[in-house]
Amino acid sequence: MSRPDAGIPTLPPLAGLCSYEEAGRATLSVEDCVSWMKRHYYLLVRLHEIFTARITAEPLFELKTAFSLHAYLCAEHAAAFRKRVSELREPPLGLDVVPHDGLKLACDEILNSPSHTELVLGLYEVLIPALLESLENYHQTTNLLADAPSVRISKFCRLELQEMLEFGRRAVDALVDNVARSNLTAWDILLKQALQAAGGVSGRLPPAVSSTDHQGACESYATLPNPQFSATPFQYDPVPRRDVRFHDSFNGGVNPEAFLYDDQFQPRDKVLMMLYKRLREIDVPEMMASILLQTPGKPWKYYVDMSRQLWDEARHSLLGEVGFVQLGIDWTKIPINYTWSLNLNTQLKPWERHAVLFFIEQGLMPRTGKRFEWEVAQHSGIPLATVIQDFDWADEVLHAQIGREWYVKEFSDLNEAMQYGDRCWSQVMGHWRDYLDQGLTQHQNWWPEFYQSACSAMGVSPDPAALVFNTTYESTRADLKDISASA
Repeated sequence: MSRPDAGIPTLPPLAGLCSYEEAGRATLSVEDCVSWMKRHYYLLVRLHEIFTARITAEPLFELKTAFSLHAYLCAEHAAAFRKRVSELREPPLGLDVVPHDGLKLACDEILNSPSHTELVLGLYEVLIPALLESLENYHQTTNLLADAPSVRISKFCRLELQEMLEFGRRAVDALVDNVARSNLTAWDILLKQALQAAGGVSGRLPPAVSSTDHQGACESYATLPNPQFSATPFQYDPVPRRDVRFHDSFNGGVNPEAFLYDDQFQPRDKVLMMLYKRLREIDVPEMMASILLQTPGKPWKYYVDMSRQLWDEARHSLLGEVGFVQLGIDWTKIPINYTWSLNLNTQLKPWERHAVLFFIEQGLMPRTGKRFEWEVAQHSGIPLATVIQDFDWADEVLHAQIGREWYVKEFSDLNEAMQYGDRCWSQVMGHWRDYLDQGLTQHQNWWPEFYQSACSAMGVSPDPAALVFNTTYESTRADLKDISASA
């Protein structure tokens, strides 16, 4: 008698997800899986907080932009775990409960790092590797068929955490020398003790781990160590900081919007101003981080959406950098102004900052906004400029939608929301003369010298009309509205 499966092609079993052995695991119950994933969720939420909290005051451009990306990725992955837990018979979710004080201590210590030296060491050599190891152990332990939805989101999380870790290792190599590493040995041990007291990220490791030091003494890590950096509660620093490539940051001697919307200037030259504007957008993550940190109690989707916008703005700044690099232009010769993020962070409340953000984003939607910049780029003869403005336009449409979801709904209509944003923006304008009187800047017109240098790098002749451009921010906002009239 022939076998029932005779003649059936040999195909991968179980939809290709796993082997019969892996589908036969009976190690974790639904309750076990939920408990383990809640710890992953907690770490991702805390990582999002740490990255976001350190964007504004981090001077290094590469770290500021990387933290913007990493915060967004953590927010997305936390949302995925939050959704998965809700699918596993788990209302109420209980996701606001701290799984273990050891996890909290490790996160608090890294959040309170006194400089980026300790910060990158704690993030990229301790916390993220521990989370990644727990995710990998989860994959090796759970039933890959029964728990396939959890495995899938864990897989994507592992992929992007690994990419974050690759960046982090290079950052550590650049920022942590042997002397610093030696000085931080005790703190590194503290972090690992805290995680071990929690049974690891998973909570499934033995909490008591013995080790022998060079004198033969045994140490037990069953109890939490005393806090070091987190003995004093974290205080968010709202003042933006930049590295030495960013100079004369109060300079308002050039109004790029006035140049951009002046019909007498060539698209090729306007692209230089647009690249400057893109690079200057690093002030948006510096400001948005303050909104996220100082607006608690919102649905998690709020933090995901706002973190996406924050990362987009950091990405736009990076695109401005790339545009200059491709043209062979040294962007560090330009004073990159930061008074927008400084004034909003230090003079307005979080809700008022959001109002200004939306007012500006919505103002970019008409034909004279992002579409106009894209059209200028198309006529410039610089292909990359068209790509940059094309994606910048698409992103800003999304950002306006995010604003309608999380800002406009608090008003009776769009007009009321816009008027409020306009009033809030006007509150922080008009300091141009103050900066000059206080000696913070001379408001030098950097454009003619930079423009000549840029034309030389591009192998083109300067436009005499562009060379004499001399419009400042003294009396006009970035939307070309008169400051005195708007105040």
